Amino acid sequence: MTPPAPASAPVPTAPDWAPCSDRSRERGDALGATGGLGRRWLLVEIDSPWGPHAFLDSALDRELGRAIARRAEAAGLRPVAIRRFGLRADERRERTTMRWAIAETRPGREEMRWGTVEDPAELLELPLDGSAGEPSERPAFLVCTHARHDRCCAVRGRPVAAALAEAYPEETWECSHLGGDRFAATMILLPHGLYYGRVPAEDAPDIAAAYQRGLLVPEHFRGRSAMSLAVQAAEEHARSQLGEQRVEAVTLLAETPGAGDEPTTVRLRHGLDEIVVGLQERWTEPLLSTCGARVPFPVRRFEAVSMEIVPAGAHAPRQR
Repeated sequence: MTPPAPASAPVPTAPDWAPCSDRSRERGDALGATGGLGRRWLLVEIDSPWGPHAFLDSALDRELGRAIARRAEAAGLRPVAIRRFGLRADERRERTTMRWAIAETRPGREEMRWGTVEDPAELLELPLDGSAGEPSERPAFLVCTHARHDRCCAVRGRPVAAALAEAYPEETWECSHLGGDRFAATMILLPHGLYYGRVPAEDAPDIAAAYQRGLLVPEHFRGRSAMSLAVQAAEEHARSQLGEQRVEAVTLLAETPGAGDEPTTVRLRHGLDEIVVGLQERWTEPLLSTCGARVPFPVRRFEAVSMEIVPAGAHAPRQR
């Protein structure tokens, strides 16, 4: 479906301006199935303030940062800057090594591998095929606090990072832009790539604890980074119908994009049953999706229009 053109909706003037996360709450923007695609991630510790682009506007040499980010993207990894929450400036200056990690989020392959470099230029020689670094069983909790990208990420994200860092100091990192600024505070739990949004600081440790028990928290869940928006929407619908919160209980079998007005079809596995979800592509009304946006654009959504459950050994599906 061709997206509608941006409408000539009035842009809020100074007295009417409001942060994008406030506007999103007022509109009641749907939170589910809004996670940006990221099947593999490169985390780079950049222990300094970040400008609009963390790899270009930081203590890292600008051209080196550009080369690191481009190399990662060319290899299919999403680059993101990370740093510890609450370090003083003198503590940051004392750091002599830079940590990095590669996170694999594809279902069945979830893994975190960590390493260090003394010179950030060494990252240009880092193997990106998943062979470098030491495997770790410890998850990583990344909270977007990227103020210079969007103020909502700092205002709402920093209290979440503080709460998580107090409960899980080794697992918690501030991070650069994750996407979905209007859903701040946003975070991603690796290696499963679970996006969360509108996270209150008081709930963040419970969300992390649930993840370590293999569970989702549906109220704030946005989707899995390894999945397309259509699959995220199908999984959200199936989970809500089944009352299923276990992270690994629903798996993808196949996604068939719709042609013309035909719905997109997503086939999932739940236990021994197969679940078939039909989805229609929709577009929201034009909206300003970030604090810095000046032109309202519609946002793509997928809406579940059917769901069938095929029990193991059965030939005819039953509708839900």
